[in-house]
Amino acid sequence: MIVRNLTQFARVLRRAGIGVGPDRVLAAVRAVEAVGLARRDDVHAALGAVMLDHHDQQAVFDAAFEAFWRDPKLLERMMYLLLPRVERHGQKEPPKRANRVAEALAATKPRHDAPKPDAAGEEQTRFEASFTWSDRERLQHADFETMTSAEFEAVRALVERLPPPFAPVQRRRRQPAARGRMDLRATLRRMARAPHTLVPQYMQPSEELPAAVVLLDISGSMERYARMFLYYAHGLIQRRYRLQVFTFGTRLTHITRALRVHDPDAAMAAAAAQVADWNGGTRIASSLEEFNRVWARRVLAGNAALLLVSDGLDRDEHGDLDRAAAHLRLLAHEIVWLNPLLRFSGFEPRAAGIRALLPQVDRFLPVHNLASLADLGRALAAPRRRVGPERWN
Repeated sequence: MIVRNLTQFARVLRRAGIGVGPDRVLAAVRAVEAVGLARRDDVHAALGAVMLDHHDQQAVFDAAFEAFWRDPKLLERMMYLLLPRVERHGQKEPPKRANRVAEALAATKPRHDAPKPDAAGEEQTRFEASFTWSDRERLQHADFETMTSAEFEAVRALVERLPPPFAPVQRRRRQPAARGRMDLRATLRRMARAPHTLVPQYMQPSEELPAAVVLLDISGSMERYARMFLYYAHGLIQRRYRLQVFTFGTRLTHITRALRVHDPDAAMAAAAAQVADWNGGTRIASSLEEFNRVWARRVLAGNAALLLVSDGLDRDEHGDLDRAAAHLRLLAHEIVWLNPLLRFSGFEPRAAGIRALLPQVDRFLPVHNLASLADLGRALAAPRRRVGPERWN
């Protein structure tokens, strides 16, 4: 019975975002056999020691352990936590990761364990939280701004697994390969160990993902799009993509270190603690000037591309956007502007901020739904074309 429960617990952890494979389950069985079941704290410490990779997974593990191994009415309570609620002044906040653990437990709970109506004939309420194929197809083209909370959360999980926007590039350094160009040095080295054999060794050019820098507009008009793009950036960083992320509204903030946290909820909380101007005004010119002065030469080295995610609606009365954009053009290998306003078929660059930025941009692409993010790699692989304001004239 304990082996079955540990296997089920491992499935809950996997659905909550902690990678627990069969080897961890076997190690957990051995750990529980070693410490025994007399003390709950010993079991908790033993399972945490063999099932976790990073210290930032501890909070999710603690919530899952507490819920899975203690409360027989777990499913009803966790499903209740998934429902929207109105916050009141002075009300105690629920655990930040309760929803993630609830979703993982709801997905693994057997159907026959569902609560039954009592003798008084209480009405039983059921709902289906999964998305069908048609729902997923519709969400591909749904605007982030118009999504419901449930749709936004569903798409958020898909965004973190999207492929990188730039294709790998070849470097001068070579690496061993099964076939390709013969590596004479490695072949001779192998023959020195075994002179009676001749086994050719081969090599090929090494590939790596190019570096990129993200300047993300977090003003009020960009709120939904900025949050979704942060999850996209977090997924890329977790896959070792060389990405530097900055947010700007009324000031510039470097949040790359916060996005390196493995757990997405913890990463967003850490980023939110750093950013003081979320959902406020927009000072693009001043932010670009600070980036050019303090950060550009440090993060744009090695032909790094710049992704500017903004609607271009500048409200900066003190900065010179034309000069800041021209200076940025000299420092960046390529400037890609991702603008949610391009979702409108009749878009015209009438705003002063947009007209100031366009002459310095290499690519001008939409970023307003899941399909536009998924198609970003193909769009960046296409040949460049002039983006200036005369294109709309």
